[in-house]
Amino acid sequence: MAGAFASFSALFFGIALMMAGNGLQGSLLGLRASLEGFDTNVLGFVMSGYFVGFLAGSLFAPRVVARVGHIRVFAALASLASISILVHSVFIDPWVWGAMRIVTGFCYAGLYIVSESWLNDMSDNANRGRLLSIYMVVQMGAVAGGQYLLGVSDPSGANLFMLIAVLVSLAVLPLCLSASRTPDFSTPETMSFRELFRLSPLGSAGMVMSGVANGALFGFGAVYAQRAGFTITEISTFMAVMFLGGMVLQWPIGRVSDMIDRRLVILFVTIAATLVAAVAAMLPEPAPLSVQPGGEERVIWPILAAAALFGGLSIPHYSLFTAHVNDRVPIRKMVAASSALVFLNGVGAIAGPNIAALLMGQAGPSGFFITLAGVHAAIGLMTGFRMLRRRAPQPAEQADFVAMPLRGTAIASQMPEGWGPDDTEEMSDDDSEPAAAIAVEDDD
Repeated sequence: MAGAFASFSALFFGIALMMAGNGLQGSLLGLRASLEGFDTNVLGFVMSGYFVGFLAGSLFAPRVVARVGHIRVFAALASLASISILVHSVFIDPWVWGAMRIVTGFCYAGLYIVSESWLNDMSDNANRGRLLSIYMVVQMGAVAGGQYLLGVSDPSGANLFMLIAVLVSLAVLPLCLSASRTPDFSTPETMSFRELFRLSPLGSAGMVMSGVANGALFGFGAVYAQRAGFTITEISTFMAVMFLGGMVLQWPIGRVSDMIDRRLVILFVTIAATLVAAVAAMLPEPAPLSVQPGGEERVIWPILAAAALFGGLSIPHYSLFTAHVNDRVPIRKMVAASSALVFLNGVGAIAGPNIAALLMGQAGPSGFFITLAGVHAAIGLMTGFRMLRRRAPQPAEQADFVAMPLRGTAIASQMPEGWGPDDTEEMSDDDSEPAAAIAVEDDD
C-alpha cells in the first residue's frame, strides 16, 4: 500500500509541476505578445498553434509510446518542451512563436498521454473514479496556481520563460525515479466521425463548439485582462478564478446530470454561461490603477466574480459532452469515441483564439466575452434542437459522469475492464448498440 501511495504521489506531483508550467506559459505568452505589440489577428494564429500541435500529438504520440516506452518518451518530450519554451525568450517573432507553440502542443499531448495511461494502469475498479477526480483537482489547481507565478518576475524579460522550463524539467524526475512498473500500452481502436455523429449528433457538434470556447478562453484570457487595464496580479487572479470555478462546479453539475436528462443540464448551464458572458461583456473596464479623484478605489471584483462563475459553468462542458456520448455509444467503442472527441475538441480549439482575435479587433477587450457568449448561445440552440428530435435515455441507462480535464486524452477516457454491473447486460444480440441507442431511433 505504501508503495502504491508513493507511486500515485510521485505521479500527481509531476503532473502538478507540468500543469503549473503550462498554465503559466499560456498566460505569459498572451501577455508578452501583447506587450511586444503583436497584431491581434497574428496573436490569434500564434496562440492557436498549441492546439494544432496538440492535435498532431494526440494522433502520433501513442504510436511512439507503443514503440519506445513511456519513460523515454516522457523524458524526451519534456526536454523538447523545455527547449521550445526557452526559444520564445530568444526570438521575439510571431513566426518563431507560432512554430514553437506547435512544438509545445505536440509535446504536451505526449506528456498527458504518458501520465494518464500510467494513472489508468496503476488504478483499479475500486479507486479509479476517485483517482481521476484527484487528477482533475490537481490539474485545475496547478493551472490556477501557475497563474500567480506571473508576478514572480517582469513579463517583459526572460526569467519567467526560464522558470517554466525549470518546472517542466522537474516534472520528469518523480516519474523517472518512480519504482512503479510502466503500463502496458496499445493504440486504441478508431471510430469514424460519421459513425460518431450518427450515434450522437449533439455530442459531436457540442465538443467542437466546446473546443472553440476553451481555445478562446485559454488563448486570449490573459490578453483580454491586459488590454482591459489589469495589473499583473489582477491578470493572474482573473485567470485563476476561472479555473477554480470550473474545479468547484464540475462535481455538482456532473452529479445532477447523472440524475436527470443530461441534455437538460447542458442546456441550463449553457444558457447560464451565455448570460454571464453577456453581462461580463457589458461591465465597464476597471478604472486606472491610481486612485480616482475623490478617493474612489479601483473596482475589479464584478469582473472577477463573473469570470469565476463563467469558468464554473463553461469548463464542465467537456465532461458533460463526453458523458453524453458515452450514453449513446456501445461500451466496447467508448475508448475509440473518446479519441474522436479529443480530435473534434482540438479542431474547435484551433479556431477559438482566431475568432476571439477577430472580435477583439472589432470590439476591443469586450470582444473576448462576446465570443464566449456567442459560442455558448450556439451550443444552447443545438441542445434545444436535439432535445426535440430524440427522447432522453432513462437515468439508469446513462453512463456515469466522470470529471475530465479540458484537454483529456483518449487514454484518460478509457473504461476499465468490468466497467458497470455487466458489460453485456443491456447489449443487443449483435453487441452493436448500448441500451440507450437500442431504445431510441434518431429521426434525422
